[in-house]
This record gives sequence, structure tokens and C-alpha cells, in this order.
Amino acid sequence: MEFIPAIDLIEGQCVRLIQGDFDRQITYGDPLETAEAIQAKGARWLHLVDLDAARSRSGPNRDVIRDICRTLHMRVEVGGGIRSISDAEELFDAGVTRVIIGTMAIDNPELVGQVAAMHSDGVAVGLDYRRRDGRREVAVQGWLEGSGKDLFEVLPALAERGASAVIATDISRDGTLEGPDLETLRMLLELGADHGIDVIASGGVASPLDLVNLRGLNFRGKELFGAISGRAVHDGRLDVGEAVRICRT
Repeated sequence: MEFIPAIDLIEGQCVRLIQGDFDRQITYGDPLETAEAIQAKGARWLHLVDLDAARSRSGPNRDVIRDICRTLHMRVEVGGGIRSISDAEELFDAGVTRVIIGTMAIDNPELVGQVAAMHSDGVAVGLDYRRRDGRREVAVQGWLEGSGKDLFEVLPALAERGASAVIATDISRDGTLEGPDLETLRMLLELGADHGIDVIASGGVASPLDLVNLRGLNFRGKELFGAISGRAVHDGRLDVGEAVRICRT
């Protein structure tokens, strides 16, 4: 399992939002310096989210992403504001390994297949969900709206279109340090094994114990591809080097 530190970007700065709320923002500073420190600790993947692009706002984040990809040797996955093939191509040209399609995976699932056809294993779908009435409703538009669609209903079709990974984020846990949604992740592993798609945990990953619990998830020999953590890394609650060791054990 890979440990995948997360950096969210607003106006060229490294930030974290609590439960996706732009009014509850913590700023951590220069993203390139942060990424360099993460690489020095042994992480092989980096998760970047362009929050300005997610809200259709322009800014310096694409340049920041390009600088990170050109300077470092980690594999980089990027989400936020990918609404077209040209958006995806711009990121691949910048050196990104994998793009993450979120809202458009629900609104225009054909885009997943179009990008995957040109970049095999280069597309993940970001499915962010809230538990409502016994379902796990996928949220769209930067978590501002509910799609009315259930996580387990939409994933198989996206896997068939060529998505190689799903990043599942429990919005209620994101940035809260409360621990991951192990129940949902177990169910996703089963679905992923059946449909040939990797599962990446996101939301609430905050401690070595969380990683041990995630590392222990298994369905027919299939384990999680990775675990994403942001706030706990930036706050110093979770040491990247220790996290990497746990995930690779």
C-alpha cells in the first residue's frame, strides 16, 4: 500500500479545508517546499488538488503543479477542475502521472473513457460521498451539491469506461482527523476486485493506527492501493517517513 500525502492548492499556496468548507481554511505555505520535504521522507506518490480550478477560478496553481512535477521524482496525481480532454492533456504535459476526474465522472462519464483511451492507467475517479438515509450519496461541484447517485451504483460503470482507480472520500471525515470509513472501504475493495479497479482511501487518515487498520483490509488478496492524508501530515501529527514504513510493511 502506498502512503500518498495530499497538498491542496489555493492561489499558489498549500492549504487544507475542513470538511470541504472554503470558510474553514488552514494555510500551510509554499507547496514546492512542502512537496520536497515529503519526497525526502520516502513517499513515492503525491496527491494534489487544484481548489481554484474546482471552482472555475484561474490562478497560479497550474504553474505550481508543473514546477513540482519537473523538480521532484514522485508520481503525481492531480484533481480539481478537469472538465475536458484538454484540461487532462494540460496536466499530462506538465508531467502528471494520473488525473482525477470528479464531478465530470458523474455528469459526463464519457470523459473518463476518452481520457483513459489515450492514457491507460492514467485516470482515477474521485468519488466524494456523504452518508444519507442508508446510502452513500456522491457529491459534486466541490462538495456543494448532492448528485442523487450512490457510490456503489456509479463505480462499476466508471471502471468499465477505463478508470484504473477510485479515490473514495468520506466528506464528513475529511480534515477532521477522526479516522477513515473502514466499512465503506471494505465494500469498495470487494467491488474493486470484481471490476478490476484500485481503491484509494481518503478522509480522516490521521494516525499510525489508521494506517495499520487500512493496511489490514483485504478481499481475495486485493488490498488498498493507497491511503491519502493531508491535514495530519501538515500538522505534524503523522510523520511521512513512519507512514511510508507502515504502508509498505
